[in-house]
Amino acid sequence: MSDELTHLGADGEARMVDVSDKQETERFALATGLIRMQPTTLAAIMNANVKKGDVLGVARVAGVMAAKKTWDLIPLCHPIAITDVQIALNPDETLPGVRCEASVRTTGKTGVEMEALTAVSVALLTIYDMAKALDRAMEISDISVARKMGGRSGDFSRLVGGGSPP
Repeated sequence: MSDELTHLGADGEARMVDVSDKQETERFALATGLIRMQPTTLAAIMNANVKKGDVLGVARVAGVMAAKKTWDLIPLCHPIAITDVQIALNPDETLPGVRCEASVRTTGKTGVEMEALTAVSVALLTIYDMAKALDRAMEISDISVARKMGGRSGDFSRLVGGGSPP
């Protein structure tokens, strides 16, 4: 892997990377993150007892929408024709809180790691927004790329045994 900063031009100015000469390949990224909360907040979410409505359902849709709009939010990201976004929100009483996974796929000239990270971030922010009246001390953390496949830089996995894409 190169240590070259591809978002810097020869003059040191920030720039969008030119992907014109890259081959289109299948791309996949999986990002993860979590939100910790009081056990009573998690119970309210799981029992559909939050006044704003279906917290996990709305967060799932927000994550999908965020992945599709990443290029609008992150200045040097390319607009990407995403072919699939999946958001998994798993309540975990041991945290207590919710674990989020976002997987994103495309066939294109650049990867979808930023789209997966954005999806996780916005899904977790949506949980916070919908449940903040119950628990302002919720903490969002551990957002990272867990796996990426495709592209010139090759595959990456932080998962034990490499995992497999969902």
